[in-house]
Amino acid sequence: MKQLHSYWAYLVVIVLIAAVINAMIGLASNKEFKSKDLRLGLFTLIFSHIQFLIGLGWYFMSPVYKTMKVAGMGTIMKNAQLRLIAVEHPLAMILAIVLITVGWSKHKKQTSDAAKFKTFTIFYGAALLLVLSRIPWSNWF
Repeated sequence: MKQLHSYWAYLVVIVLIAAVINAMIGLASNKEFKSKDLRLGLFTLIFSHIQFLIGLGWYFMSPVYKTMKVAGMGTIMKNAQLRLIAVEHPLAMILAIVLITVGWSKHKKQTSDAAKFKTFTIFYGAALLLVLSRIPWSNWF
């Protein structure tokens, strides 16, 4: 489950970066919001939600969760690496999922192409920053 969570994370980060860059280019160049832009935003939403479900499953199976149950939160909070994996990473990823979901919802209500690109840029961009800030990079490479 950990490997699936890790490999799917690469896909999510790549698609999220692509969606943000695409939205920024579309906004800066006054492009028409086309079906490929819609699909990229939708795939980002879907991939990130799948990653959330995989991560949720892994969280409750992980050794960190078992340590948290046995040793208590005090032990977890005193160790920066454990705190990142047990508290900071899950909370930041949940916030990122919320931002992506809100961005997707809000873009559908926009009437102009620029507003749609701007919505994706803001919400997906903030989600990307959160994701990149709380990835346990030492476990990635």
